[in-house]
Amino acid sequence: MDDDRWEAPRVLLAVDLVILTLRGSRLHVLLIERGVEPFRGALALPGGFLRDQEEDIVAAAHRELFEEAGLADVPHLEPLGVYGEPGRDPRGRVVSVAYLAIAPRLPEPVAGTDAAEASWRPVEHAMSSNVELAFDHRRILADGVERARVKLEHSALATAFCGETFTISELQQVYEAVWGIRLDPRNFYRKVQSARGFIVAAGPMRRTEGGRPARLFKAGPVQELYPPMVRSAQAVDEGA
Repeated sequence: MDDDRWEAPRVLLAVDLVILTLRGSRLHVLLIERGVEPFRGALALPGGFLRDQEEDIVAAAHRELFEEAGLADVPHLEPLGVYGEPGRDPRGRVVSVAYLAIAPRLPEPVAGTDAAEASWRPVEHAMSSNVELAFDHRRILADGVERARVKLEHSALATAFCGETFTISELQQVYEAVWGIRLDPRNFYRKVQSARGFIVAAGPMRRTEGGRPARLFKAGPVQELYPPMVRSAQAVDEGA
């Protein structure tokens, strides 16, 4: 090939965001309804193109999150992956840098810019075959959910979704919501207790709905769990 005639392909750079939280006892993802083409009317992850060649990629992610969903105080965004397969976007060759955040007590979103609507949707609903997600966002969402599940295996993140003090049962509900599986209470209790420094006893017992007292705990001093809380139960049907 004659190098003098070669031209670099025109590639557009974008960001996409997988923002996860618990609402009630279910894992939810932030989705927008696209108000413009392509995929107008379809659900999508928040995101968009960099504003110009000077904009930092992480800054673009925070900007898009605020512009499309009104969320300004989402905690640390961690890199999830780079998605750049040809044909993933009908507007041309688009490479997207995806980010993940999983955090408690996130506020209600407010749609803006090219989003007709922004809302929290249950993950099992968003990933079901009945829902159309724009572009390759189903794949990105699946990668983000799996990353979040792995984080709960290896870190103390689950305690952030509990109160200052909590019961083992309440902690188990967090794991069940994020992992999408049913857990045996006895096995779960044994794994929690074996992870040194994960949780520590906190004060008097609390009476549960059944009237039986339950021991209270609080987050321990460690952030990385050893041994990890490995998943080992039957998965719940996510398409239900």
